[in-house]
Amino acid sequence: VQLQASGGGLVQPGGSLRLSCAVSGFKVDFYAIGWFRRAPAKEREWVSCISSRGGSSYHADSVKGRYTISRDNANKTVYLQMNSLKPEDSAGYYCAADHRASRCSVSPRDYDYWGPGTQVTVSS
Repeated sequence: VQLQASGGGLVQPGGSLRLSCAVSGFKVDFYAIGWFRRAPAKEREWVSCISSRGGSSYHADSVKGRYTISRDNANKTVYLQMNSLKPEDSAGYYCAADHRASRCSVSPRDYDYWGPGTQVTVSS
């Protein structure tokens, strides 16, 4: 079982990045996928999640209107499009899988599998 996040980097305020979460080793269309982030000296924060077939998706208030989660089950990949980035969005971003396919949980305890993060730095 593997989740691999990629697409992070250094971007100026107001810029965009698209993160990808590539999944292998399990049937991705049976799992809800969430994105979390953790900045230095801060708690892990739920960012977004999407149900197994993509019928439901949710975003944290802090990113609503700027971030969009989507998934391509045929290619076993979940995306997080991030626009209008702010310095406070800087963090390690992690994707995780929850076998309760139709649920979109904000609690990291509900997720079964995690991948290593990808770093996003928003700075001029």
